[in-house]
Amino acid sequence: MEQVFSINKAAEILNISKETLRRWDNEGKLKSTRNPINNYREYKKEDLLIFENGQMYFGLNEHQQVKPTNKYKSIELFAGAGGLALGLEKAGITHTMLNEIDKNAVATLKKNRPNWKVEHGDISEIDFTPYKDKIDLLTGGFPCQAFSYAGKRRGFEDTRGTLFYEFARALKETNAPVFIIENVKGLRSHDKGKTLETMIDVLTNELDYHVFEPKVLKAIHYRVPQKRERLIIVGIRKEFKDKVEYNYPEPYDKIYTLKDALKKGELFDTDVEISGGQLYPTRKKEILDLVPPGEYWRSLPIEIQKEYMQKSFYLGGGKTGMARRISWDEPSLTLTCSPAQKQTERCHPDETRPFQVREYARIQTFPDDWMFEGSLSQQYKQIGNAVPVNLAEEIGYSIVKLLNDISNLY
Repeated sequence: MEQVFSINKAAEILNISKETLRRWDNEGKLKSTRNPINNYREYKKEDLLIFENGQMYFGLNEHQQVKPTNKYKSIELFAGAGGLALGLEKAGITHTMLNEIDKNAVATLKKNRPNWKVEHGDISEIDFTPYKDKIDLLTGGFPCQAFSYAGKRRGFEDTRGTLFYEFARALKETNAPVFIIENVKGLRSHDKGKTLETMIDVLTNELDYHVFEPKVLKAIHYRVPQKRERLIIVGIRKEFKDKVEYNYPEPYDKIYTLKDALKKGELFDTDVEISGGQLYPTRKKEILDLVPPGEYWRSLPIEIQKEYMQKSFYLGGGKTGMARRISWDEPSLTLTCSPAQKQTERCHPDETRPFQVREYARIQTFPDDWMFEGSLSQQYKQIGNAVPVNLAEEIGYSIVKLLNDISNLY
């Protein structure tokens, strides 16, 4: 059961006043929920853990790594720059083949892992039948833009032409015992839930897989200094349904911050190196110079707020990502494919500039020796689209345990 705390207790845990807590609530820095019985403010434990005092109050979890009892082989589709693949490799899974259509991401994969078999090209042109019964895991994070269909019968053939169809076809042709789908959390509500319902119906009733309850995992709970969320869907062939169980990875209590990402500490052995990065135009820099760490456009003088926000100034909502400067003692907000988008600003705490490429990579928990190919904008795009490596590693351990359990059936 989810733990919640009163405003008095939450203030005690964070070692701040109730007035400060209310102000944070109003500013969107720490949102409360309302008790359905008395309408009092309540705070979730997982939200309190974002702050260092909250971590100290609750203590830290120690997690055990799960070792594979066999050599488990996977195929990864829509591999991108390799965040998911690298995390799974760290958990002990071997990649038989990876597919990616973007030439720059393919160059990144080949540069960092020359031993990986990387197929560059359109997934619809790949025949997966040679891999039938030869892999243990199929993974993929097909782009969410693919979910625009609304077939009347809503079956496998109705999804033809979408990237989900290609993933499902690969699953059918390989007969992989286990699969992982990762996507944006918005997939759950897309087309009022019908898109996800269609996917699960196809996987369950036409391809004969059991699909575990999809779950949104928050990266900050898995050694990632970033408030990123991903929808994870795991499934197994129905023949294993009543013989094994799957549990999503347990969250860590410790939340890492931007300081942990960019400075020497538990996550990295050195301070981040200086690298290439985008810069702000002159006027934008002048405006962002006025924003303190941890604050956003509302901390600007009123006339500058109106200048910067333009029509958005008069609309509702907090828009806390606009003119936002990240502070050292908080996790980064979710990185995007471009570091200087007005709606999702991510300004460095001390210097008035976007995060550089190597800073971007660290916030996604890529190791410092993982190089990215292509232009500066292409590198940002690859990193921004990636699954955080440490999150992928934790998912990997949970999958290794599942594969061990399946292996023990024979």
